Amino acid sequence: MQINTFIAFSIFAFVTSVTPGPNNLMLLASGVNFGFRLSLPHILGISSGFFVMVLTVGLGLAEAFILFPQLYVFLKWVGAAYLLYLAWKIAASKQLEKNTTTESANSHPMTFWSAAAFQWVNPKAWVMAVGAFSTYVPATSGVLIVAFIATLFAIINAPSVGIWALFGSTMRRFLSNEKNFRIFNYGMALLLVLSLYPILHEF
Repeated sequence: MQINTFIAFSIFAFVTSVTPGPNNLMLLASGVNFGFRLSLPHILGISSGFFVMVLTVGLGLAEAFILFPQLYVFLKWVGAAYLLYLAWKIAASKQLEKNTTTESANSHPMTFWSAAAFQWVNPKAWVMAVGAFSTYVPATSGVLIVAFIATLFAIINAPSVGIWALFGSTMRRFLSNEKNFRIFNYGMALLLVLSLYPILHEF
């Protein structure tokens, strides 16, 4: 990979990772509801799951969408249904725990494996992964280049999405009021639902 392409791809990875989307909205809500430390498995799960996705797409999974376009449509619908479920969970979250280092008995942050698995039904993640290879990586690239791209994307992605959880954790003290806390969670749930529009309007 040439240096100019490397820089351009790095900028692409950062911008697509840090801009609003389902992952970042959920991390913002997680930071508010559980704090940054308890959101770390969620952050690492996103980047790890995305690494596997990018690697798989680079090794030929994107071709499956060309041969079987119904598969991509199916993933979109599954992703949309799961996002609606997550939006409901956020809206139904209870007031912040007084002890920020422990989890509520009825509420807990997304686990590493759940966050990793979510990438496979996250519409924005698919757009990012396919866009990376269609724009910056020649179709004839070998396994080493694909692995390098996937690793670089994951390295850039982790701190980029982590910013959202960190920002959310700094807002905790301003949302100790139950009314403000509920307004925030309702707002996050609504934004998560609205994030589906750019994807679903294609149907």
